[in-house]
This record gives sequence, C-alpha cells and structure tokens, in this order.
Amino acid sequence: MNALPGKTIPFTKASACGNDFLIIEGASMSGDLSAISRRLCDRHNGIGADGVEWLFPAPDADIWARLFNADGTEAEISGNGTRCVAAYLCAEQPRDEFSIRTGAGIKSCKLISVNQSQYEFETAMGEPKVGEEFSVKLARGEARGIPVSMGNPHYVVFVPEFARDWQQQGAEIGRFSDFKDGVNIEFVRVQDQHNVEVRFFERGVGETQSSGTGSCAAAVASIAAQQAESPVRVHAPGGVQTVRWEEQIFLRGPARLICRGEFLI
Repeated sequence: MNALPGKTIPFTKASACGNDFLIIEGASMSGDLSAISRRLCDRHNGIGADGVEWLFPAPDADIWARLFNADGTEAEISGNGTRCVAAYLCAEQPRDEFSIRTGAGIKSCKLISVNQSQYEFETAMGEPKVGEEFSVKLARGEARGIPVSMGNPHYVVFVPEFARDWQQQGAEIGRFSDFKDGVNIEFVRVQDQHNVEVRFFERGVGETQSSGTGSCAAAVASIAAQQAESPVRVHAPGGVQTVRWEEQIFLRGPARLICRGEFLI
C-alpha cells in the first residue's frame, strides 16, 4: 500500500449506543484542538462524530481524556465517550479496570464483558447534584425541568409523549440566558418504576442517539421526583443503559470499536 500524502492523524472511531466518538492520541496533533475537532467531526467533509476524545498522559490515572464537541467547544465529560476511551484502552492493553481523568474528575470503568470489538463497562460517575425545578419560557408555552449536574450541566423535562418538535424545543431551551455554560437537555417519558425513555439534545452537538451523563441525569431526576427507583433502565434511540444510584452514580452500558484509520490534514 502506498503511503498517504501529507500529514495524517491516526484515529479510532467508537460508539456507545449510537453516540459516536473519535479517539486520538494527543501527541499526534499540535495546534488548535477546537478547530481540528470541528473538521474531524464534520459528517460530510470529515470522519463524522459527536465529539473527539483527545488522550494525554496523566500522572494520577491511566489516561487523561479531553473532550471536544462536534462544534469545537470543550466539555467537561461524556459518560459514553469515557466508556469508548475505556474500550480503546482495553483493546490496547486488556485489563479489568481503567481510571480515566476527565474535566469532571477521575472516573473508574470496570469491565463487565467483551465480545470481539464490543465491550461493556460499569463506570463510577460520582455524586450528582440536583436542583429545584424551574420553568423556561418558550416561543409557545413553557418547559418545566429539573437541573442536574453530573460534572456537566443538564436540564431534565418530563413529558407524557415526545413532541414532534422536541428538537426545536431543546435548541430553544439551550439558548436560555440562565444557562451560562450551555446545557444538555433530556426529555423523559417514564414507563414504569425502573424504565424511562429519553430523547437527548446536547450542547455543542444537537440531537444524539444516546448520552451517558444524560442517562444518569434522567435517572437521577426521575428518582428525585419519586417517579422511578434505582436501578433505572434508560431507553434511547441508540440503545439501553442502566443507572444505579447508591452513594454515587454507576452507569452500565456498551461501547463498540468501529474502525481505525488516518485523517489527512
């Protein structure tokens, strides 16, 4: 095979319940990570992804993962992205547990099972912070939601059914002035005490097939509102994840390595 011309960036693409990420060793790239992340995530002129996990050495963990959203903004953490990083590490150096430093602290990912390129982990996500319910005025009506922090900001809205224009509502809520750092929105339909169905509209990305921290926030808000009990199975278009709330939150779900390649600069 002939060598590719020019500078290239080696990457691995992974998906956790349809929430897809590019995993790249930070040493392979110098310069503006925000700008190159936008290029990489472009689904027409790049590789295509919801975000990039840039990996760097960490003195206090197995790896340091810096997450950049598809629009180039840096975020504190992605639960699904962190699990994809754990799958990447496990493929390189098989072990039962990995510690990953994120912008929301160190997260521990425990391997549950592996089947070829499909991995399942349970991640210790830390303690959530639940705020008081408040309303956001929309162009038509209002949305009432519960703010939840999983180290990143969420706003959980309970709905009897998903509106046809829920994406537009999510975008409108995301522009609310009180969310100084932006916000991830979850529309939650409670099925029963241990099952909720969720739609995700994430800052810096838009609609996603799934969300790890969003699944945690949806479960936490449902339990706090006494509409569900731990453990909670969170059903999303991309798949199902399970959230346990004990002293801290534990998130269990799959991560699949999709492909490896090189991106031409």
